[in-house]
Amino acid sequence: MDLKQLEYFVRVAELGSFTRASIVLDIAQPALSRQIRLLEVELHQNILLRNGRGVTLTEAGKVLLEHSRGILHQVERAREEVGRVRGALTGRVAVGLPPSLAKRITVPLTRAFRERLPDASLCIREGLSMTMQESIVSGRLDIALVYNATPTPEIDIQPLLDEELFLIRRAEGQLPRPVPLDEVAASPLIAPSRPNAIRMLVESTLANAGLRPRIVLEIDGVTAILDLVADGAGCAVLSRNAISTSDKGAQLVAHPITPPLMSRLSIAVSAQRPATATQAAMQDIIRELLAGSKH
Repeated sequence: MDLKQLEYFVRVAELGSFTRASIVLDIAQPALSRQIRLLEVELHQNILLRNGRGVTLTEAGKVLLEHSRGILHQVERAREEVGRVRGALTGRVAVGLPPSLAKRITVPLTRAFRERLPDASLCIREGLSMTMQESIVSGRLDIALVYNATPTPEIDIQPLLDEELFLIRRAEGQLPRPVPLDEVAASPLIAPSRPNAIRMLVESTLANAGLRPRIVLEIDGVTAILDLVADGAGCAVLSRNAISTSDKGAQLVAHPITPPLMSRLSIAVSAQRPATATQAAMQDIIRELLAGSKH
């Protein structure tokens, strides 16, 4: 067996499908199936059970999966340790950021990464929290910043900070004032489509109070939402950071919601694949950057 076969096997096992794994690995499905079959021939037993819904692990497959994750992690650590001989961490880190945060921290995050990890490579992708959690499981992302997430057997969630949400309206001379939940529910809201984390939080909070939001437009994109609010098309529920990074800030007013509506930002990482030293260093950079941004 070789490392590439083990990597293919781990991806198929984690995703439960040859089709999904072939997309993630960017390899033709027949070639992927052939590599897994060669692995089974060498081990003299089946490691995956194929069915109409995908694949499941045999008992032998469960044992191999545990060892394969350890082997691949050790190989990555070996690369890093060799890199340390030159005095630097190496490797690649893929980070996912929500659009509302990406605009604010991408530049300082990239700058800090280059200063602290000059021999490593960085990939940053924007996405919705739910989508990024799926990418953590599939291995497309190593780290993601997500809103209002809960831990799962596949994903470890580490809370970072709580952000207060505001009712954003077009500025028409009024000063910010506390807005009760029933006024939020009655306001014409411009919101992202489900399963956006903030939208789901707003809907669940209002539902707990016996209320339903009045969604007049569904727009995926904070910039577009704020442009529409500034144009008078409706209101939005977003963090103050969304306004601070918008060129429409002077045309908007943020009303605090009472009781306060809080959105929790967390770091999401794989609970199945231990972080490499480079990935751990990147997590430290993110924590330091966001801690500094609160002051």
